[in-house]
Amino acid sequence: MAKLFGNLNLVMLIGLVVAIALMACFMGSAPISVNTVARWLHLFFGVLWIGLLYYFNFVQVPNMGKIADEHKPAITGTIAPAALYYFRWAAAFTVLTGLIIAWTGGYLVDALTFKGGGNFNLIGAGMWMALLMAFNVWFIIWPAQQKILGLVDASAEEKAAAGPRALIASRLNTLLSIPMMWAMVSANLG
Repeated sequence: MAKLFGNLNLVMLIGLVVAIALMACFMGSAPISVNTVARWLHLFFGVLWIGLLYYFNFVQVPNMGKIADEHKPAITGTIAPAALYYFRWAAAFTVLTGLIIAWTGGYLVDALTFKGGGNFNLIGAGMWMALLMAFNVWFIIWPAQQKILGLVDASAEEKAAAGPRALIASRLNTLLSIPMMWAMVSANLG
């Protein structure tokens, strides 16, 4: 058992096989379509994205000052770069699958332009918040973290300026995640 659960790739593969078996067993009552697969993947990537956002904001950042200096390289050299890799790609795939859901559902343009009224406007507000959050991840947080973690060349001044910029963007994403999730679950669009 330890060998099985010690291998994340194998665990993910088995999880995928079990999910496909579940889909096959319930095809009659839960038809498989591009939309349903996109919803499933949207949920997976969204949980990964927001889970890592909350990890950074509730665990890593508040506790870095409590870690002894000799232990910080384990976080900044190994854990943070790996977490940021999954964080930024989860953001990208969450947005991509969300856009696929809206497109296959026929409400992408109405939602993004706020022309559909009611729930279309609500999901549109959630979509715009998610797009802003993904922008923050890729164009503010990630470039700043590359400097902070020494993944790119940066002067001491550039590193110092990058910290507050990354923190503000990350905290803005935490703030936006709360109404964004409410909009996503409350719109109830098929």
